[in-house]
Amino acid sequence: MSSAAAIQDHELPIAADDFSALEQRVLRAVELLKSERTARAAAEHRIEELEFKVLELKEQNDNSTAQIEALEKERVTVRGRVERLLKQLDEISG
Repeated sequence: MSSAAAIQDHELPIAADDFSALEQRVLRAVELLKSERTARAAAEHRIEELEFKVLELKEQNDNSTAQIEALEKERVTVRGRVERLLKQLDEISG
């Protein structure tokens, strides 16, 4: 019986060391998980901000495109009017 008790006493410090090492690994894993969750939340927040910014830029692009189209139509109209005026001036001069 004393040899069994000696074996158990001898195994106990190893088991305690193993438990302590396991405990440290679990604590590191928990800290890593917390850190990753924080990073993920920050990344998701940044994604939301960027998606909103993309929508704003698309809207600005659509507005700019519409303005360019309107200005091009106006340019064609003005050009036609100027050409008519020049033609009338040529008729008066000629």
